[in-house]
Amino acid sequence: MNSNSNRLTRALTFTTLAAAIALAGCANMSETQSDSAKGAGIGAVAGAVLGGLTGGSKGATKGAVIGAGAGALGGYIWSTRMQEQKRAMEQATQGTGIGVSQTADNRLKLDIPADAGFATGRSAINPALGGVLNQFATTLQSNQVTQVAIIGHTDSTGSDAINNPLSFDRANATRDYLVARGVSPARFTTDGRGSREPVADNGTPAGRAANRRVEIYVAEPAQTAAR
Repeated sequence: MNSNSNRLTRALTFTTLAAAIALAGCANMSETQSDSAKGAGIGAVAGAVLGGLTGGSKGATKGAVIGAGAGALGGYIWSTRMQEQKRAMEQATQGTGIGVSQTADNRLKLDIPADAGFATGRSAINPALGGVLNQFATTLQSNQVTQVAIIGHTDSTGSDAINNPLSFDRANATRDYLVARGVSPARFTTDGRGSREPVADNGTPAGRAANRRVEIYVAEPAQTAAR
C-alpha cells in the first residue's frame, strides 16, 4: 500500500469515527438536532471519500468538512416550522390511513392511499381527504417559503392510457383543492407517474392498494434560511 493510500485510510478512519460519534450522540438530541447531526456525519464520510480520491489526505480532510456542511443542510432544511407542520399533520391524519413522515432529504411527506381520498377510477376528492387537506392548507400558510410537489400513482390494473391521466388528475385535483383554500399556485408542481413506480407487489390486492396513492412533499429550501 503506497503512502497516499495510507493517508487516505487514516483520514477515512478518523472521519468515520467522528461520524459514528455524532450519530451515537443523537440519543440526547431533539428530533431536529438529531437529523442535522446524522446528515453531517453521513456527509462527512462522503466528503472524505471524494476528497481523498481527488487530493490525498488533505483532500480527504477538506472534503470531510465540506461534506459535513452539505449533509447538515442539503438542498432543504428541517426548521422548527417544518417540525410543527409535521406534528399538526400527524394529529390531522390520525385514523385516516395517511402517512406523515420526514424524508432523508428533509422534506415533509404525506402518503395518501388513493382509497382513502378518491373513489375508484375518479379524481374528485372525497370528504374525508378534504378535511385533512383543509388542515394541510392552514399549515402551508404558516410557512410560506416552502415548495410543494404532488405526485399521483396508480396500480398496474388497466392500461397506461387510463392510469397515466388518472394519476395526473388526482395530483392536480389535490393542488386545486389547496389553491382554492388560499395557497399560492406558484408554490406547486404536480406530476403523474401512472403505474411506473410501485412500492408494493401489484400481484396482490394489498400491494395494489399500496400502489394507488398520492404523495405530497413539502420542502423548505436551505437558501431561504440564510437570507
